Amino acid sequence: MTASHPRHRRALAIPAGMAMATALAFLPNTAATAAPADTAPAAAPADATPLSYVVNVRGGHGTSAHVKKAIGKAGGTIVTSYDKIGVIVVHSSDADFAKTIRKVRGVQSAGATRTAPLPSAATTDMGTPEALSASEIARAESAAAEGQDPLQGLQWDLPAIKADKAHEKSLGSSKVTVAVIDTGVDDTHPDIAPNFDRDASVNCVSGKPDTSDGAWRPSAEESPHGTHVAGEIAAAKNGVGMTGVAPGVKVSGIKVSNPDGFFYTEAVVCGFVWAAEHGVDVTNNSYYTDPWYFNCTDDPDQKALVEAVTRASRYAERKGAVNVAAAGNENYDLASDEITDPVSPNDSTPSDRVIDPSECYDIPTQLPGVVTVAATGAKGLKSSFSNYGRGVVDISAPGGDSTAYQKPEPPATSGLILGTLPGGSWGYMAGTSMASPHVAGVAALIKSTHPHASPALVKALLYAEADATACTDPYDIDGDGKVDAVCEGPKNRNGFYGWGMTDALDAVTR
Repeated sequence: MTASHPRHRRALAIPAGMAMATALAFLPNTAATAAPADTAPAAAPADATPLSYVVNVRGGHGTSAHVKKAIGKAGGTIVTSYDKIGVIVVHSSDADFAKTIRKVRGVQSAGATRTAPLPSAATTDMGTPEALSASEIARAESAAAEGQDPLQGLQWDLPAIKADKAHEKSLGSSKVTVAVIDTGVDDTHPDIAPNFDRDASVNCVSGKPDTSDGAWRPSAEESPHGTHVAGEIAAAKNGVGMTGVAPGVKVSGIKVSNPDGFFYTEAVVCGFVWAAEHGVDVTNNSYYTDPWYFNCTDDPDQKALVEAVTRASRYAERKGAVNVAAAGNENYDLASDEITDPVSPNDSTPSDRVIDPSECYDIPTQLPGVVTVAATGAKGLKSSFSNYGRGVVDISAPGGDSTAYQKPEPPATSGLILGTLPGGSWGYMAGTSMASPHVAGVAALIKSTHPHASPALVKALLYAEADATACTDPYDIDGDGKVDAVCEGPKNRNGFYGWGMTDALDAVTR
């Protein structure tokens, strides 16, 4: 049961009680150096349109004068250069730029990061979060248990991972920061402001960091996705609104989504490098890198994108960050021999293509070292939309599902996940976008408990402490008598749940 694919690919907006078939909304001071003045591009045809590129060279050194000169001669202008990982961001109006620059000595790979001109063409969201009404907030507040934040009763996801019990032991350390690499974070929200890390926040949309005040916030026209994710991770336990998985840790906003909602490679690379160099302990990545859902390494452009984001994510891990990512919302088996990708490239004209997911990668989700998270619903079953795959999915966490499929126990009323929304409100969303921040929050609790733990140790503890969950067999989530997905593997490492359900209580006690 494959859903449609608007531009926010890791979250769903599902009206409570409606079947998934009717829910088509996907919500989904660095090493940079400025380009020198002597890299002016060669003249381009008058009707040419500019594209953005990444050029990958040997890391650890400044861009050589030879490569700089070649970029200019090929019609490119250097936007910024991440010398430590050898990734250069370039703009060019020359259609042959990538082909030309790949032949240059010292260039290891190069490719266009998009198929539409700068700026990319806008598309239209097919849904919005389901915001809580004043009456719903009032009812929740009146029913709130002692010691809980007013809306916590609506958060069935917290007891599902024992976060409510964990909070009796620890809320997490304010010395730990989780970066939300996403559409931007509204740090003025009363549930986010107490825990916001301004120094680790930035706007990376252009491919180089913009540190102006508030640049990390979404505009009124932009997606609330990143703000929702931030609240799930670290909404303060402050007597206001909801409670995050790790309400004592810090959260930062690294904005990488442009106003049209696209997450392009140069922005994602900037985001990981910024996190690496600003003391971030965990990154949450609830998106895939546009415009290709899967990037195939036999294509020179897509190969360059994989290489650039791989270098950036590995750099962040080497500098101490655990990278957590959403598995995706198409009910794909990411361990299968082939998948039909009908949405790529999503910024121009997509077409059906059959890909091998062992050679074509969803980035950063399928990159080495990244924690890949599948979603579950209120009954603990794989969410109807969640991607899966033995050996690909590492762990599972609540991401919500239609109430028609998995209905929560009272006082919760929605099968979706409650989160913060820009402007000081709260609302429901669903998707693996919502599952990933639960794991990021638990990773932050582990880091709080073991402050000297390396990323490798934090990940080992994350998996060892997960509650093993056996395959759901048969998996007929909509009850129509047809199997909707097939789970493979043992209880402690299978395609639906990976090592199992993430466990916040173990994170603060073991």
